[in-house]
Amino acid sequence: MDGRQLTRQYKEHFGGFREWDQLDHAAQWVLFPKNVGPYLSMDETALSADELYTIVTNKEGHGRKGTLVAMIRGTKSEDVIAVLKKLNRWVRETVREITVDLSPTMMLIAREVFTKAEIVNDRFHVQQLMTEAMTAIRMECKREAQDVENATKMLCKEIGKEYKPFVCRNGDTLKQLFARSNRLIMKNQSKWTQTQKERAELLFRYSPRLEHAYGLYMGLTAIFNNCTGVDTALDAIDKWIQKVKRAQEKVFDSVVDTIKANIDTIVNYFEARSTNASAESFNAKVKIFRAQLKGVCDIPFFIFRLKNLFA
Repeated sequence: MDGRQLTRQYKEHFGGFREWDQLDHAAQWVLFPKNVGPYLSMDETALSADELYTIVTNKEGHGRKGTLVAMIRGTKSEDVIAVLKKLNRWVRETVREITVDLSPTMMLIAREVFTKAEIVNDRFHVQQLMTEAMTAIRMECKREAQDVENATKMLCKEIGKEYKPFVCRNGDTLKQLFARSNRLIMKNQSKWTQTQKERAELLFRYSPRLEHAYGLYMGLTAIFNNCTGVDTALDAIDKWIQKVKRAQEKVFDSVVDTIKANIDTIVNYFEARSTNASAESFNAKVKIFRAQLKGVCDIPFFIFRLKNLFA
């Protein structure tokens, strides 16, 4: 049978799509109250043409049946809150913990809807702030190396001298050294390959600024890896912030400000070491399913099929 014909037959006749009790509002929102559990995650994903949906999932579903709690079109807090409050209050109050991704909107939704739940900001999104800052420093160093290279080329041209680029002992020019160091500065040095170790030695020799920034980045990672309690973590983060301030790196200012503004929900991680990984995993499954279908033409039908798989 032709695949398209089978899809049409499934949709119109034997799949139950037309009899689905949430069909009339499926493009805007769907709710599955029976899937609400004590540990939830909340994130957003795009289904089609950058059309974002807020997705609430149950961690105890482990990405299988019983995982999907709600899908709501958009990320506007008042719209998402209005839909989630359709859940019975006693059901919402059974939620003990909900993980989010540092989004102020998501935190507001969690506070308004799941009033008894502890909000945990995902550690990997906190670390991502440092990743972005490290990338900014590396790219700035790369641009400076490019400017020096261009100026040297121009000078050689003016004086009629052949230009010979400076080459490090590993064969990289300075610009290439910074361009090729993206992965190594995001990894702990214990996981570097031999090539990365050689490149890192050169990188930090020619950019002490980047070496110091790398030390701060690894310091934050060590806090999340090693601290075993909220009080210990608070003390460690405070000391780390003081080190960052002494470094006087402007690109780290927004990182420090974000951590200070959300410290109460960030340190909640150290109670049970909960992350938003389950939500990210679920989003990945949605994207894979979307790719297999080569896009989403009929959003209600797509959500219906997600419901059959995950709700």
